[in-house]
Amino acid sequence: MSTPAGEHTVLVFSDDAAVRERIRMAVGRRPAADVGPVRYLEASTGSEVVAAVDAGGVDLLLLDGEAHPTGGMGLSRQLKNEIDDCPLICLVLARRDDRWLANWSQADATLAHPLDPLHAAEVVADLLRKRAGSLPTAR
Repeated sequence: MSTPAGEHTVLVFSDDAAVRERIRMAVGRRPAADVGPVRYLEASTGSEVVAAVDAGGVDLLLLDGEAHPTGGMGLSRQLKNEIDDCPLICLVLARRDDRWLANWSQADATLAHPLDPLHAAEVVADLLRKRAGSLPTAR
């Protein structure tokens, strides 16, 4: 999967198209001035998420913790345990009190509904900076 230099690929997962749109709108196309633009991929099933991660090129996963029948929490735990260079994962939770489940899921960060665009952009920008810092540099 090839993207222009500096562009980040973010996969948004939810079984609900309206939730995927709310997540994309909250984060925006450029979450911070020092972070390149974001290109979104969408997935509505767990198998689509796994296939996208297996294909490579995804920098960050934004997973709906309330998705059905496969939830983002279970997907997060599965991916973290099965993929050697797993993309960073942010779980989008219905309740802030569910952060303990995000810890069990091995997620790197959480967001909670209702999404605050400033906070969502800040969390995503921090994760993308972290991912960019962990990737090997080209020689």
